[in-house]
Amino acid sequence: MAGSGGRSDDRPLLPVAGQPVVERADAARNRVALLTAAAAILERDGVDALSMDRVAAEARVGVGTVYRRFGDRGGLAFALLDDDERRFQEAFLSGRPPLGPGAPPQARIRAFVHSYIDRLESHGELHAVAEIRTATARFASGAYRTARAHIVALLHQVDPRGDWGDHGYLADALLALVDAGLFLYQRRELGYSLERIKAGVDVVVDGLLGERRR
Repeated sequence: MAGSGGRSDDRPLLPVAGQPVVERADAARNRVALLTAAAAILERDGVDALSMDRVAAEARVGVGTVYRRFGDRGGLAFALLDDDERRFQEAFLSGRPPLGPGAPPQARIRAFVHSYIDRLESHGELHAVAEIRTATARFASGAYRTARAHIVALLHQVDPRGDWGDHGYLADALLALVDAGLFLYQRRELGYSLERIKAGVDVVVDGLLGERRR
């Protein structure tokens, strides 16, 4: 049961950005070559052109090599996001406030959500590809688990007794605000600006963290 944010099962486990840290030198070279090929396709033709066959052709390897390395198109998308995810984790775990340590937890949560929205503006399509590989792919990723544990820890700082309820559930609810599919729908179908999305998110966050909750 995940009631209080202070439970040890809600703490982040690092490193978690999604890719193995220790690799053989040849495996590391192959990974770099495949990701370089995939990035070239993205830059030239966009995310819709990203496929295992195209990456294999671009890298001049058999398509089986790409599948063995990444599993499927979603796994490839997660790998392409890996460097950006690591930078983001470094920023919210040990970077400058208000995203990093040194600011009040309420300010850090708002900064986290705003920064995530900025990342979706740059890589929203790739996030969407990664997140829909299975029904729960987003939630099973190391990136999500670390983000969730981070928000749980901040909620525990604000509400150490757990008076607000289940910190784990509240963290999931906050992270639902930055779902890639929702973001793309708001930006493309509804024509929302980034400012409008962030303002709407702030209303929800303030409802949880605002003065009336203290």
